[in-house]
Amino acid sequence: MSAVEAKLAELGLTLPSVVPPLAAYQPAVRSGVYVYTAGQLPMVEGKLPVIGKVGGEVTAEEAKELAATCALNALAAVKSVVGDLDRIARVVKVVGFVASAPDFTGQPGVINGASELLGAVLGDKGIHARSAVGVAVLPLDAPVEVEIQVELVEGS
Repeated sequence: MSAVEAKLAELGLTLPSVVPPLAAYQPAVRSGVYVYTAGQLPMVEGKLPVIGKVGGEVTAEEAKELAATCALNALAAVKSVVGDLDRIARVVKVVGFVASAPDFTGQPGVINGASELLGAVLGDKGIHARSAVGVAVLPLDAPVEVEIQVELVEGS
């Protein structure tokens, strides 16, 4: 077991299977020392646990937890490309999309769910640049979607 997966276990988390693509794309692609993930929905065992708009049918607290699930799914996508999460040198960028009710403005707090999970699992390697964007709708009426970019250890 990798050190990253051991940390996940310590936190009571398990790396899920890679979420299959919903359309014509790959869950993650490597280019040189970087891995870029596709947008990851908060799928759990092939289903969205909650649907709807944040600030409407979904609370900000629920959405923050869903963002953490998205980040976990993104780590699974990275592992599918590199084989070992210990090869991550750092998370470079996180982009989070929040399907928002018209008056909802708490997108950064929602995407903190992803950022905090990456920090808890990867420590200083999980500190990253980030965007948190409110959108009208996401695929499958998901409340949140997250993509990450990671840099790998040189030579790995």
